[in-house]
Amino acid sequence: MVLTLLPSSSMPSLSIWEIFSFDSFAHAFMFAVLTYLLVVGLKKQYTYPRVKHFAIRTSFFVSSMFGIAIELLQHFFIPGRQGDIVDVLSNTIGCILGILLFKWIYKM
Repeated sequence: MVLTLLPSSSMPSLSIWEIFSFDSFAHAFMFAVLTYLLVVGLKKQYTYPRVKHFAIRTSFFVSSMFGIAIELLQHFFIPGRQGDIVDVLSNTIGCILGILLFKWIYKM
């Protein structure tokens, strides 16, 4: 969360399309890791069987909503930053990649 709220001047700039920028890849990577670890953690807990059963859906929902919340925070509360729909898309793609990584590693 701290990295996503840094001022945009601290991000490296690439002269490629915005969707293929360093920022988009960083968002996708961080959310892939977040979602993967969240799925693993929810699958390994035994306190709430329903959450364990729906770990992938829950992880996707929580991670996606977290990404949207970060973009809203950037847009409304962080000077020098603005919320961006491309970042929300990158976050969501990262969530999907985290789930695919989980399924690939655990063969589910």
